[in-house]
Amino acid sequence: MTDTAVVGSVMIDCNDLEKVVGFWKEILALEEKMRFPGYVFLGRVSPKGPRLAFQQVPEPKTVKNRVHLDLGAADPETFIARAISLGAVRLADHEMPGIHWTVMADPEGNEFCVAAQG
Repeated sequence: MTDTAVVGSVMIDCNDLEKVVGFWKEILALEEKMRFPGYVFLGRVSPKGPRLAFQQVPEPKTVKNRVHLDLGAADPETFIARAISLGAVRLADHEMPGIHWTVMADPEGNEFCVAAQG
């Protein structure tokens, strides 16, 4: 169809471009693919998925994200500990029948969730 689109990138705003890009490159084992002044594009988050990209902005994050990444990990607690060692913060744990997830924040406060890979 010609009236549809694909998600090419998920763009994350940040103040300290190098710090935030370094965190996400390390935690997701993604390579840098393109760089422009104020922008960095990493590899695809899955073989046919979008790229993860970052845009440097002057204003700090002030409210909860309206969009966030949900990450699946084989061992969520080990992944969470690694993320914390790289500068993430554990914000909250949630549970409902059949699923447990943890809300985290990257070094600049951008939220993401971690759950068991399923």
